[in-house]
Amino acid sequence: MSNSAEKSSNSTGSWWSQLQPYQRLVFIVATLAWLFDCLDQQLFNLARKPAMDSLLGANQDIKLFGDFTIQAGALSTSIFLFGWASGGMIFGSLGDRFGRAKMLSVTVLLYSIATGLSALSQSFTDFAIYRFITGLGVGGVFGLAVALVADTVPGHVRPRALGVLQSFSAVGNCAAGLIGVTIALTFLGDNANYWKWLFIIGALPAFLVATIQLRMKEPESWLQSRDKAISEGKRAGSYRDLFGHSLWLKHALLGLILSCAAVVGLWGIGVFSNDLAADIVIHNLTAEGATSAEVTKGKLLWVSLNLLAFNVGAFAGMLAFTKVAVALGRKKAFAIFFTGALCVTAFVFQMIGNVNGRWDILWMAPLMGFFQLSVFAGLSIYLPELFPTRLRATGISFCYNVGRYFAALGPFTLGALAAGFGKKAQALAEKNAPEGITDAALGALKSVAKIDAFRDAASWMCLIYLIGIIVLPFLPETKDKPLPED
Repeated sequence: MSNSAEKSSNSTGSWWSQLQPYQRLVFIVATLAWLFDCLDQQLFNLARKPAMDSLLGANQDIKLFGDFTIQAGALSTSIFLFGWASGGMIFGSLGDRFGRAKMLSVTVLLYSIATGLSALSQSFTDFAIYRFITGLGVGGVFGLAVALVADTVPGHVRPRALGVLQSFSAVGNCAAGLIGVTIALTFLGDNANYWKWLFIIGALPAFLVATIQLRMKEPESWLQSRDKAISEGKRAGSYRDLFGHSLWLKHALLGLILSCAAVVGLWGIGVFSNDLAADIVIHNLTAEGATSAEVTKGKLLWVSLNLLAFNVGAFAGMLAFTKVAVALGRKKAFAIFFTGALCVTAFVFQMIGNVNGRWDILWMAPLMGFFQLSVFAGLSIYLPELFPTRLRATGISFCYNVGRYFAALGPFTLGALAAGFGKKAQALAEKNAPEGITDAALGALKSVAKIDAFRDAASWMCLIYLIGIIVLPFLPETKDKPLPED
């Protein structure tokens, strides 16, 4: 059965060779759903800045709460993450109640349609609405896909299968980078609306829905768990049952803290390496006397290369985490890779652009991606091992997606910190500028000050990874143990 312990099998050969044909189909469909989900996320990261430039122009500060302002790009990311968290909570519970496969098809269709609609945005308001709806669909996929695979494949290959599933998120991210590079290399003229094509491409995964609906069936373990729960008067997908059981509540709260460290670290810091790369490229190309069209093309090219390099490292990091988790245990793997993420993230944000300009991206981005995204392989392996079948998608989605509510504050906080640091740094640069300096030279000094302020804000925020390390002693080690049941 799928919940047998890892150590119980004496099978030889690769984990893939030990799967039955239908189990392989389930793995492929769930992996593609998550791959396309991540493609959608990263196309948004590529499209965010040019979309804000197109919809809002030069002034992208949005006033909230009186005089408090935040950058529009950071606010749109927070809105997307808020939808993501809400969708995960909703569809995780529905997946336990009505079936993982059914709800997976709904979530893929939802994020595909809303992504396509994002290309039709005429203002920040409708853009934000489409991103929230996209987030609802995107948020549901992870918990459903992971629970579907965990309940379908044999227990002795489950950790490796889930680690590989998560590693393919980097393939979706790399695909987004390649799409961005392709558009940049074939880009003609100073067309500010190329971001619309990124969203149109992101809508294509809707075609996967037909495959899910026609070929997928619910896991036998889920059907048995549903029938058993009904006979015993228990409820599948119930947050009341999740929080009303002392052990599941403990696992949910501790798993939430663990997930928050990973999610906030990536979405509050890591994805904004694209924005830092964009600022560095704009500064360098402008200093070289590039035209507006050349700056636009160069910015997209180098931001896409940053995304591509980041996720090449991420793919290797997630496979590495999987091997360490299987060999040494889940908790030791988290400790190693959270420590690496803390040190490497601070190093990269302080150093990138200081050595060889934009070329730093090609070696620093993979290094950061290796550690920042490696821990997500750990979440896909570890979270299913904390909850029983009738609450598995609910528990996974609670841990992974409630963290998004906190992560939604990450871009908000980083945007506010960067704006505050940036204003002070630019004012200081202007104050200390030599007399008689040209406007162009002063603008260059302010640009450098803005980049440095962004670096400092991100470096302070990467302390979030300490939380992931601190919570580990309170969590159970699940290596070589069967999936729990109640």
